[in-house]
Amino acid sequence: MVSLIYSDFAKCKDFVFRNLITAAGISIMNNISEGFCRRSDSEFRQFLNISKGSSGEVKNMYYIAEDQNYLNKEIASDRRNQCQKLMNSLGGFMKYLKVK
Repeated sequence: MVSLIYSDFAKCKDFVFRNLITAAGISIMNNISEGFCRRSDSEFRQFLNISKGSSGEVKNMYYIAEDQNYLNKEIASDRRNQCQKLMNSLGGFMKYLKVK
């Protein structure tokens, strides 16, 4: 997702928007990584939950990007779908860790 965000907004002149969506995308990866390095499944779940929230933030920002004509509808829709799949995967992994 981070690579897509960087390529989608590399030429975006709205620096505030670009910085926010990039930070949210990086947060997805960083929280998964940080949670993985924790001592327990419950801590890992907490960081996965934060990552899931950041995925939702990125998904929302793709609506804004479409509204502001930063991207075409097809790309924005595809990215939102990818964010939703990521959120679903994170949610499933969180359930697995809770049951384990």
